[in-house]
Amino acid sequence: MAMTLDELLAREAIRDTIMKYNMSGDSLRAEDYAACFTQDGVIESPRGDGTFNFRFESRAEILAWQNRWREAKPGEQGDAVVRKATLVRHNVTTCKIDVTGPETAKARTYWFVVSNAGPDHCGVYLDDFRKVDDQWLIARRRVKTEWNAPGSL
Repeated sequence: MAMTLDELLAREAIRDTIMKYNMSGDSLRAEDYAACFTQDGVIESPRGDGTFNFRFESRAEILAWQNRWREAKPGEQGDAVVRKATLVRHNVTTCKIDVTGPETAKARTYWFVVSNAGPDHCGVYLDDFRKVDDQWLIARRRVKTEWNAPGSL
């Protein structure tokens, strides 16, 4: 079945949000990072036992978390993670986007991280997107880490 122009435009806008999320995070641009989420957006990293590595429920909470990360000095403890790397680059690879309605979509995106120590960790983003005004924003992101290098972030 052929894609409509609206679907193609939605997919490209969603891809743009995914890239903005990663580039903003790597550059410690907390405001741009948080702006990738809806006002009630959720980001979480579930563990297999039903608990979370982290979970933040709103753009304001996500911004506060990113500001704490940005302001931490290397070697300081923050949110139970020590910022060790001086270079972090998130790379996205395969991305499957399904437009589920005029203002909703789901995406599954593989990612891997390279740090100053080399290959660091990788996994998948499981996203729910929502169109707000003319922007496709993340309503819920589940960050599943599938592999960590020894000494990983």
